[in-house]
Amino acid sequence: MTRVADDSRSGAVAPMRFSRRAGAEPEINLIPFIDVLLVVLIFLVLTTTYREQMLLHVKLPVAKAEKETLPVKPIQLTVTAAGDYGLQGKLLADHTAAALSKVLAAQLSGDTQPVLIISADAHSSHQSVITAVEGARLAGIGHITFALRSAADAPRR
Repeated sequence: MTRVADDSRSGAVAPMRFSRRAGAEPEINLIPFIDVLLVVLIFLVLTTTYREQMLLHVKLPVAKAEKETLPVKPIQLTVTAAGDYGLQGKLLADHTAAALSKVLAAQLSGDTQPVLIISADAHSSHQSVITAVEGARLAGIGHITFALRSAADAPRR
């Protein structure tokens, strides 16, 4: 057996001497890090479903509406564009809710479930229609229907 680096006098092995490089600092390479982040970003973009997260799935009810049977003689109230009221084809002089309720109460004639049909002009004010509804409430009429025209019957502009 031969010793490679032995000290002939003491018989001990001499330690190895490593030399240090001067000025060699470790550097971080960012390119692989950026590549991995881009792959993760592409994966998240492709697997995320934005549309389904924004939608609310609501099952709407379906109505099988039949023509409602009205009493023999519903009360007809007309509201003109000028804010005048007509009851059963006759023009009313007073335009307050209290006066309207008195006239509507006189029209009830003992009907337990009266129906009021309000036919308002397209250019009548909102306040005129609300006054008519308030007068019906004061008269004790709980069933109010608004008359309207279907889109097929409406005049063309």
